[in-house]
Amino acid sequence: MEEKSSVAQCIMAPHIPLTQYYADESTRAGFIREMFDSTAEDYDLIERVLGLGRGSWYRGTALERAGLKTGMKVLDVGIGTGLVAREAVRIVGDARLVTGLDPSPSMMEQAQLPGVTLVQGFAESLPFPDASFDFLSMGYALRHISDLSAAFREFQRVLKPGGKLCLLEISCPASPLGKFILKNYMRRWVPLVAMVVARKSNTRQLWRYYWDTIEACVPPATIVAALDEVGLRDARRYIDVKIMSFFSEYQATKTIK
Repeated sequence: MEEKSSVAQCIMAPHIPLTQYYADESTRAGFIREMFDSTAEDYDLIERVLGLGRGSWYRGTALERAGLKTGMKVLDVGIGTGLVAREAVRIVGDARLVTGLDPSPSMMEQAQLPGVTLVQGFAESLPFPDASFDFLSMGYALRHISDLSAAFREFQRVLKPGGKLCLLEISCPASPLGKFILKNYMRRWVPLVAMVVARKSNTRQLWRYYWDTIEACVPPATIVAALDEVGLRDARRYIDVKIMSFFSEYQATKTIK
């Protein structure tokens, strides 16, 4: 199932400031960095509980669906604990072909991916030369960057001509029932699981914040339009109907000149 957008508009932040967590947009980056640094030890544990053992399979399938193949050079933006990068290594066949970037050193310390290059940095200002990578991925981190337009321009810049992009994200369901179910799952069930199994006291807050960013995030059509605007072609949102409709895969390709 495919969803294509013809909407063209300029966007910056992926959502309005969530002032119940931080004062304003200028303080958001510091809040996010501290939150992920302080909960890094729990992240994979909670993900395994909630993913029901299917998380790795889905991430790998999505990467292959977007065009990742053996031998490609990959940049994983927002690598975190390496959940997406681990699948990329398996597909490309050589950990040295994969580079991960994240603003949180504590999250990257949990990655444990020998051979993968880890770089501290931000999506809006990638510390890599033009046309450096065949494939760029981002797993569930789009809602945490500060400027979508700036990040997408950087993604376009560091991709080689013909390079592929795959952004995995959770989108707020369009139907009231779907939204009600996911909201209660993310704001009640997930924090409850975190309270039982987590080691860090603010892990519950992390997962509550996750839902609030999902609910406030700009719609999928706006994200597709922003990819179009920076010159990435064939930008689209892919939904795997065999999974769940709120799992979005944003795909695009850098133009071959």
